[in-house]
Amino acid sequence: MSSVSSTSGVSTLAAPARRRRSKIGWNLLGLLVFVTAGFPVYWMLNTAFKPAKDAIDPDPSLFPTGLTLSNFSRALDISDFWGPVGRSLVVSLAVVVVGMAVGMLAALAISRFAFRGRKVVIVGILAVQMVPLVAMIIPVFLLLNDLGQYDRLTGLVITYLTFILPFTVWTLRGFIVNIPKELEEAAMVDGCSRTGAFVRVVFPLLAPGLVATSVYAFIQAWNEYLYALMLMSQQNQTATVWLANFTTKHGTEYAPMMAGSTMLAVPIVILFLLVQRKMAAGLTAGAVKG
Repeated sequence: MSSVSSTSGVSTLAAPARRRRSKIGWNLLGLLVFVTAGFPVYWMLNTAFKPAKDAIDPDPSLFPTGLTLSNFSRALDISDFWGPVGRSLVVSLAVVVVGMAVGMLAALAISRFAFRGRKVVIVGILAVQMVPLVAMIIPVFLLLNDLGQYDRLTGLVITYLTFILPFTVWTLRGFIVNIPKELEEAAMVDGCSRTGAFVRVVFPLLAPGLVATSVYAFIQAWNEYLYALMLMSQQNQTATVWLANFTTKHGTEYAPMMAGSTMLAVPIVILFLLVQRKMAAGLTAGAVKG
């Protein structure tokens, strides 16, 4: 009897120890992932604030040896800065507004209405996301040229919508599916129209998903480089293409380039800080049911 009691006591003591070791292991793994993902950001900031000569040192220091703001002045002086930033902001906001409006209505139709070819539409949305963006450059260029939208911000917005809308529709569909139809039906019984039920019942519950999807769309449009390079002239270049001004025939000015990259990252960071709670809630809600 005492042998059984001692064995159970040892097992009881060993279980918390195993849990602690497992927790420590997962914490170390999380720390490793954080360091791996965060090191490029740290190196960008480190290079942005260090003297230009230290940025091209063949034996760079891991920690800053001196701080300067001259790289930011150089980044602002090397070419027009506010013009590309303004154009990128206009394009990104237009993509978010149009993408959310169209994507929400399309996701609602796919989720709530039964129509012929519904499964084909869903599979088509998935298939479009598998097409490499590089493969569509020439068709998009020819199409925009025929429509008179080459080297125009509206043409760039239309182009971005072609690869942001499929993800938006598919993601919002997951959020709408999680909202019970009975809530809309109850609102309609109480006198609401279908539109009124959507506005008063579905839309508030869909808000976290809209925020999460909007942030993704904004980041994709803000950071896109290839199409902005191919479809826009130097006079209408966006912020990401503007960074190419630091690479000349005389070499690359790495410190001012990192300073410019830091300034371009500020809007994304501010946006994320403003909506982080809604975004986290939206991502969690969308993961429950697809």
